[in-house]
Amino acid sequence: MIEPDLRDRLLSEPETILDDRDVMNALVAANERAMGANIVDLRGIAMQRLEHRLDRLEDTHRSVIAAAYENLAGANQIHRAVLQMLDPVGFEDFLRTLSRDVAATLRVDCVRLVLETRSEGEDPATKRLGDVLFVAQPGFVAAYAGGGRPTPVRPVTLRQVMPDSDALYGERAGFIRSEALLRLDFGEGRLPGMLALGAEDPHQFKPTQGTDLLAFFGGVFERAMRRWLS
Repeated sequence: MIEPDLRDRLLSEPETILDDRDVMNALVAANERAMGANIVDLRGIAMQRLEHRLDRLEDTHRSVIAAAYENLAGANQIHRAVLQMLDPVGFEDFLRTLSRDVAATLRVDCVRLVLETRSEGEDPATKRLGDVLFVAQPGFVAAYAGGGRPTPVRPVTLRQVMPDSDALYGERAGFIRSEALLRLDFGEGRLPGMLALGAEDPHQFKPTQGTDLLAFFGGVFERAMRRWLS
């Protein structure tokens, strides 16, 4: 028998049982056992199916909320990086900020700005900014981003990678395991460029990820570069 105090409490607050899933499952199971094995409880089956659907909806709800928080955090991260990028008043400071503050904000381990040029000889500025600026021959951007295949270069390319040379990332090449490649359009009559963001984490950049925020960052960056190039 149920203790009188417990019975009175359950009668006065029956919602406490309805809100407890484990208790309700135990009551349904006890009811099925009481009916015997020859009786099919369609209501109990329907409740189980509804319970499974509710579990799936709750999982979906949690996934949507987690994705929303992740997108918000990513947007804030990109906004901070853009503001840092707009602070410098000189080109060399602009590039140094890119390789230090912006790289730290974006949580990447290496940043390289690729500029294609037809000129021969090495510019002294290239030596000073060699840790961030990479000068290449025409066609390098399309060849590198396309993986050697003659395919159109997308605005943003995300992929896991193991560089087979240190041409782009230098001494960091042996540690880079994923990268984001942002194609840069500097305007009519100018060769294209590329911003390479390299990470040691192989899961930081993957082809299945969204590219909207990085596309926005690349758009701001190429407009800032047009100002310097003019």
